[in-house]
Amino acid sequence: MRTRVSARAGIVCTFVAAAMWPAATNAQTTLTINQPSSQVVYTTLRGGQYADTNQGNDLETKASTDASVTRRALLKFDTQNTIPQGTTITSATLTVTVASGAGSASTRHIAAYQVTQSWTETQATWNSRKSGEHWNSAGGDLGTKLATASVSNVAGTKVTFDVTALVSQAVSGALGSSRYTRIALVDVDSPDDESRRIFHRPDDSNASLRPTLAVSLGSGSTPPPISTSSGKTLRVLEYNVHHNGIGTDGRNDPNRIADWVVKEKPDVVTLVEVESWDSYYSGDGVALYKKLLESRTGVTWYSLDIQKYGDWSSPGQRNAILSRYPFSSTYRHEFSKGDPRTVGGVTISVNGRNINFMSTHLDWQVESNRATQTKELASYALGFAEDRIIAGDFNGSAGSTEINTMTSTYVDAWVAAKSLHTALSAPDNPSGNTRNGRIDFVFYSHTEQHLTLESVTVVDTRDSKGVMPSDHRPLLAIFTVN
Repeated sequence: MRTRVSARAGIVCTFVAAAMWPAATNAQTTLTINQPSSQVVYTTLRGGQYADTNQGNDLETKASTDASVTRRALLKFDTQNTIPQGTTITSATLTVTVASGAGSASTRHIAAYQVTQSWTETQATWNSRKSGEHWNSAGGDLGTKLATASVSNVAGTKVTFDVTALVSQAVSGALGSSRYTRIALVDVDSPDDESRRIFHRPDDSNASLRPTLAVSLGSGSTPPPISTSSGKTLRVLEYNVHHNGIGTDGRNDPNRIADWVVKEKPDVVTLVEVESWDSYYSGDGVALYKKLLESRTGVTWYSLDIQKYGDWSSPGQRNAILSRYPFSSTYRHEFSKGDPRTVGGVTISVNGRNINFMSTHLDWQVESNRATQTKELASYALGFAEDRIIAGDFNGSAGSTEINTMTSTYVDAWVAAKSLHTALSAPDNPSGNTRNGRIDFVFYSHTEQHLTLESVTVVDTRDSKGVMPSDHRPLLAIFTVN
């Protein structure tokens, strides 16, 4: 009987894989996944007095009556971006290499389990899968036992586990929108103080010693789905469109902006520097972009016009919120200090959860004004229920007073994605700059209850001549709403 694996909510993030996809899979092809950070991440969960301490540099197992020395190893392989959805998996084998083992327990039985919840490499502990998010069961949410192997204490010993069932279902999408393969190694023998096994890590300089997932691919249909995830993806796009769509070539063309927005398949968008009834655009810029998105997608988009100066119906610059989800409420607020600026927001329902999504564009000249505006913004936002997402052009960089004010109560999605190894940008833009620096942001509340960040991408919009449709780059954040 074929092993069946559990499907539960827990989404990991999307990123560009380092390995090249084989050109064809008509004949069986074996793909090796073992590149550190880009393809494999890891940690160890340790109990007892270490239950809230991340053991990020270890890959170990141990079974003990002393909870403080009990350990479980976690590995996460990128089968989402290295293998196209629907590819037939004929076999998948996990291989790990023993680095050292305790003395008298010469052989231990180690089992490979599916991990049903997402986890963050630098934050996962025995109690929590990421900061502020506990496992459903302490020690990691374990699903199906996939395989068991006898593991000696001899350094250099290779240990293999058949994980075909899990990889097949992960790649097919049957376990939810995340198609990553998450595995826990657990000592399943009786507790023994000499049972510790230390394995070579994914970042070992010797590639032959790293944990490796070898996946054999063949032709055929997608494996049948077992069940679906309870999470729903929410794609959030922030984009400063520079005076309604003036590109780096000096040409004003909102169609280029709309093409890029649609390409990223967002569910909710905030556009900054939309222009209405002024020298940049003689009509209603918000209505224009709504029309452009609807004509390209064939679906209704809902909009909120947030005039920059708080004169809500007046001409001039504004932010726009555009959403595939209808609004149950809308709101706007003018800040008290500096170049007149505003924030506006909408309430949408995603997967049965209310999301308050807000958009702003802060003073571009004076940092002290931005500092005051972010204090007001944070205070104003507290009047709205969780979960909250705030996006826009903050005209300040990470480490500035205004951004520090935000990060005291909100998570900078780019920074969080960096820790997940799922922050994406062009190779010549490793810092994720959205203009000359990183001044466009997506924030989500520290106290959110239903959002799991998957990835953040600073979208490279350059054409073959290096021209961009705006002087800013769009920022795409992907969440799962649980």
